[in-house]
Parts: sequence; C-alpha cells; structure tokens
Amino acid sequence: MNTHIHFFLLLLALSACQKSAPKADAYGNFEADERIVSAEASGKILSLHIEEGQSLKSGEVAGRIDSIQLVLKREQLQASIKAIAAKSPAIGAQLAVYERQTASVKQQLSTLDREKRRVENLLKSDAATPKQLDDLNAQIEAAQRQMDLIGQQRSASDATLSIQKNGLLAEILPLRKQIEQLDDQIAKCHIINPLQGTVLVKYAEPGEITGFGKPLYKIADLGTLTLRAYVAGNQLGAVKIGQQVKVLTDAADGQQQETTGKVQWISAQSEFTPKIIQTREERVNLVYAVKISVPNPEGTLKIGMPAEVRF
Repeated sequence: MNTHIHFFLLLLALSACQKSAPKADAYGNFEADERIVSAEASGKILSLHIEEGQSLKSGEVAGRIDSIQLVLKREQLQASIKAIAAKSPAIGAQLAVYERQTASVKQQLSTLDREKRRVENLLKSDAATPKQLDDLNAQIEAAQRQMDLIGQQRSASDATLSIQKNGLLAEILPLRKQIEQLDDQIAKCHIINPLQGTVLVKYAEPGEITGFGKPLYKIADLGTLTLRAYVAGNQLGAVKIGQQVKVLTDAADGQQQETTGKVQWISAQSEFTPKIIQTREERVNLVYAVKISVPNPEGTLKIGMPAEVRF
C-alpha cells in the first residue's frame, strides 16, 4: 500500500515539474550555408586531396584537372604568333637606307654651295666664266630634285611598310585573345575552394573523368549555424531582427543545453507549420519562419538537429 502511494506521489511530482517547465516559443532545426563546388573544366581529375569532415580554407587549392591539351594548344598559338611576327618588315632598316641617301645628297649640296660661292668670287675678278657658274647651278638644282625624290620615296615606303605591319598585327591580335582565353581555362583546371568550411560530401575521386558543372564536393561553414524556427502569428510582435534569443538543444544527460543566438531574418509571408514540428493539431496553424544565427565554435551543433527558442 505504501509502495502504491509513493509511486502516485512521484507521478504527481513529475507532472508538476512538467507543468512548471517553461514552454518554448518556437521550434526548428539547424541548417548551414552549404555550397556545392563543381568542376569548371572538363578532363581527368589528376588530384583531389580532400576527405569528408576535412576543414578547408578559402582560396585553398583542393585539386587539379588535366590541362595538357589546353597547354599544347597555347604553345601552338604562340608559335603561330612568332611565325607571323617573323614576316614583319624591318621598317627601321629600310628607312635607314633613305636616311643615308639623304645625308649623301646633303653633303653633295654643301660642297656645291661652297664651290658656287668660290666661282662667284672668281667671276667678279674675271678669273672664272659664267658657264662655270651655270653648270654649278644646274648641279645644285639636280641635287635638290634628287633630295625631293628621296623624300617622296621615303614617305611612300613608310606608308607601305606601315600597312604591312598593321595587317600582321591584325592577324596576331585574335591569336593573343585566344591565348588569354586558354589561360583562363588553364587556371580553372585548378580546383579552388571558395569558402572556409568543412567538407560534407565528396562526389568525385582522382582518376575519374569530370565535365564542366559536375559536382566535386559539398562544403559548409559550420562555425556558425542557422536555426530555422517557426513563430505563431500572435508571437510575431515579440520578435525583431537583431534580437538576442535563447536556443535550447538536447544534451547527452537528458538536460537542455542553452546557447545564445541572434535573429537574422523574419519571413514576410505566413506558411503552415512543417510536419516535423509539434502535434498534428498544431501543424495546421499558420506560422512565420525565422532565421537565427547561432555560434558553433566547438562543433556540438549539427545540421538537422532540432532546437527550441525562447524570446
């Protein structure tokens, strides 16, 4: 009889504790900003040194895809550019010929001018004839005409050589653009990790053939998780963005572990409560989704883990 009374009192005590325990204001599950890293090139995976659960830094090289065909094509384009450049006329050397001819004629004109002045002086003293002066003037005119002709030939040659050079440059420019495109494709053969986090799933292995856009692995930053909870419409006024809230999760000893979180987002549209939360009767109620940022420095919080929220 005493045993039955003791058991009945224990049930009353447990019932009283449950009734006195504060009820959660919202329920939800943890999620993370997951990112699927896909291949940006096609070919054989030469290396992919990652494992599930491994931590990676942002910008870290996670692997490499074979790029030998791209490298060979780049070398071929470089050889084509050199071959075209070899056809480029030596403009400087060809114009130097006209410079030497011009210098020679100028020297000739200088000599003729001195001779003309000497003959003019001799003519005054009747030591020279007018024919000598006429001959010198004729030679000077001929040298000046030669100078003009060299200038015209130089200009015509310069224009022709410039047209040829511009034509060769027009052939080289598209090849250089193709090399830039190949450089970008070669760079994308290196698998660069986009964010700091933990590898959740590995989809590929070294030696496999991959293609552009094919998933290689999934990564997420688990240092801070997001709790997506659901708040009833009559509680919405008590929730504000930036508000500090208490987040409760189940601990191993049957108790609840308390963590502080911050409200980051509140949905502007109501929805039905997800089936994974509360009873069937409560699931038909309209609620608003709320995202709460929760620090997870020790990694105790896991993706999909349920939690309660108290404002």
